[in-house]
Amino acid sequence: MNLYLGIDAGGTHTRARLVSDQGDLIGSGEAGPANPRIGLPEALHAIAEAYSRAFGEAGLTESDLTATRVGLGIAGLNRRGILPGLQDHDFPFRSIAFASDAAIANLGAHAGGDGAIAIVGTGSIGFGRVGDDVFTIGGYGFPISDEGSGADLGMNAIRRSLWARDGRIQPSAMTDEVLERFQGSASEIVDWTSRATPTDYAELASLVMDHAAAGDRVAEPIVQQAALRIDRLIRVLLDRGAPHFCLMGGVAVRMKDWLAASIRERLREPLGDALDGAIILARTRAPEKE
Repeated sequence: MNLYLGIDAGGTHTRARLVSDQGDLIGSGEAGPANPRIGLPEALHAIAEAYSRAFGEAGLTESDLTATRVGLGIAGLNRRGILPGLQDHDFPFRSIAFASDAAIANLGAHAGGDGAIAIVGTGSIGFGRVGDDVFTIGGYGFPISDEGSGADLGMNAIRRSLWARDGRIQPSAMTDEVLERFQGSASEIVDWTSRATPTDYAELASLVMDHAAAGDRVAEPIVQQAALRIDRLIRVLLDRGAPHFCLMGGVAVRMKDWLAASIRERLREPLGDALDGAIILARTRAPEKE
């Protein structure tokens, strides 16, 4: 029996999906974050935990691993030493192919065909494929990149709340709420920022979006500026020849309404998710072990 395993190893959690040769779901599993930023050994541990749970749910044993073709999409694949480290690791599978998490999301969104995606979640990135031309826009990491993302929204909310506290801008309901989280203390905010992760900043994104939708005078311009940055990212993808594009990620659903009408008109719903894309990767690009 041929088995296909898709793994989406992300910065927040790791998911695995096991399907039969006919594409029927037979097992799934989840584990913690696998972004190589936390260390490759830790990422590999999360990956193994996720696929072990998928095989356990399917009632399969370790001997079935050797009959499995795998597609692994991982955040931070372009970090120095990560791809060679994965290639050197002794995975127990029949075959395995590696790609970025954006690449498998794009494969899933367009069922392996040409197209582009803009992922707007904790971070942001644009990715496209047109024939043999594969291109990435942004995605260099927070805070120098990830424009328009949840982390970007949160960081701007913190910055402007401090400005309001100083009297440099007029306060608003949003800045008041942010400051209340820190008992109005600038030193608490500074201490928090010294250890805050992109995920911590992104936890403020819903607050910003809620206040922007209500017309808050500080939150609304933050979201408008974020939408302009996402607009620009998408236009670059379309200028590169992408015939279709999809908006994906946890912040994307709410950001969509803030995009230009000409952009919204060209959106289409994803045909599948990142795990679907990882399985396509496993079926089409995973080389056999020698």
